Amino acid sequence: MFLSVFDMFKVGIGPSSSHTMGPMVAAARFLDLMRAAPFRFAGVRASLHGSLAFTGVGHATDRATILGLAGYRPDTYDHAAAEATLRDIAETRQVSPEGLPPLRFDPKADMIFDYDTPLPGHANGMMLMATDAQGDVTLRETYYSIGGGFVMTQAELDAGKDTDEGAPVPYPFKSAAEMLEMAKSSGKTIAQMKRANEESRGGAEGLRSGTRRLWQVMNDCIDRGLGTDGTLPGGLKVRRRAKGIHEALLAERGMNQSAPHTINDWMSVYAMAVNEENAAGGQVVTAPTNGAAGVLPATLRYYLDHVPGASEAHIEDFLLTAAAIGGLVKFNASISGAEAGCQAEVGSAAAMAAAGLCAVMGGSPEQIENAAEIALEHHLGMTCDPVRGLVQVPCIERNGLGAIKAVSAASLALRGDGVHLVPLDACIETMRQTGADMSEKYKETSLGGLAVNIPNC
Repeated sequence: MFLSVFDMFKVGIGPSSSHTMGPMVAAARFLDLMRAAPFRFAGVRASLHGSLAFTGVGHATDRATILGLAGYRPDTYDHAAAEATLRDIAETRQVSPEGLPPLRFDPKADMIFDYDTPLPGHANGMMLMATDAQGDVTLRETYYSIGGGFVMTQAELDAGKDTDEGAPVPYPFKSAAEMLEMAKSSGKTIAQMKRANEESRGGAEGLRSGTRRLWQVMNDCIDRGLGTDGTLPGGLKVRRRAKGIHEALLAERGMNQSAPHTINDWMSVYAMAVNEENAAGGQVVTAPTNGAAGVLPATLRYYLDHVPGASEAHIEDFLLTAAAIGGLVKFNASISGAEAGCQAEVGSAAAMAAAGLCAVMGGSPEQIENAAEIALEHHLGMTCDPVRGLVQVPCIERNGLGAIKAVSAASLALRGDGVHLVPLDACIETMRQTGADMSEKYKETSLGGLAVNIPNC
């Protein structure tokens, strides 16, 4: 099993990796399918199902799908150009992707929210259709956005094609137990094994430049969030708070009167800054998802800014270790809130961040595995219940608390010797089972929890 660090961490746009980035990626794949087909097409349609339908408007799923059909991709997204394109589509009722003729597309008629017909493969299902001059469907494909920006067709899902099937890597672990055994037998750290795997595919320089860019985008996102105030879009009138909290923390720095627990506010404000940017549709990095994008950058920024002896030279080890843990969670359970609740998003992010922090603070492979398990265990059962389908309440604060849990988990693990009762593999399996048992209304449908118990207008 191999999931690259660049699979777990993708540069994209907010507010959701599964509901915004995934549908845009699916639309781009469908355009490629159309380009390769022998037919002449005259129009396109899209149908959203399950969670994509129920929370699609709040997550900008319709917008992302339309832009994807117009040729946009998350990693090269240009906000100003996208706004102009959407206005043009609304006026002309057509999309004009490169390599295809202009295609009929009326956003009001051809962007369908189907609340009654869930698709069998995953809660985040969508169908994309191409039509001929008479309006008959001549090409159709079903896509599932399975979390973190990952997209699979129905055929790929049926075949179990959920991981890279390329050339073998030096350390192909698919469980935490295998990872620890390989670390013991090889004498390497988790980061060293993950680095060897990555370099066997993309080379050393590709890894270095890629991870540098990932952290640059993450850190820039924090800084933008810390410097921006105002009200978030979507109608809930949620105020941005990161800027004000950050300014207050800076003002208190020289007063020597701050309580020790103020460090929690620093962790929270870094995470909140990211998730406020995400909620505003800004550029973020899936870590492993957009809804949980603040936990890991906040933990890494906490390390760099507040831990004595911290070094930027350790950033790559942090990301590699975190990606190794995230890959195990994704392969053996889920990172999708629509599939397993927020335990799969913020819980997975906290486990990844805890592992990364433990690694750069000198933890052994056993302590790193313990840190990840502690963080994940104490998110088990967490529901995904966004008010009005927006990635704002409770998501923004939840990332702050996820970062605090990640740091606490790493610290506890470092106080021990790595020997503990609950293995990470057992915790991941418990999360999978809990997600399977969880009522659908608590899995990113906005039909339960906070979403129905506080005013949303």
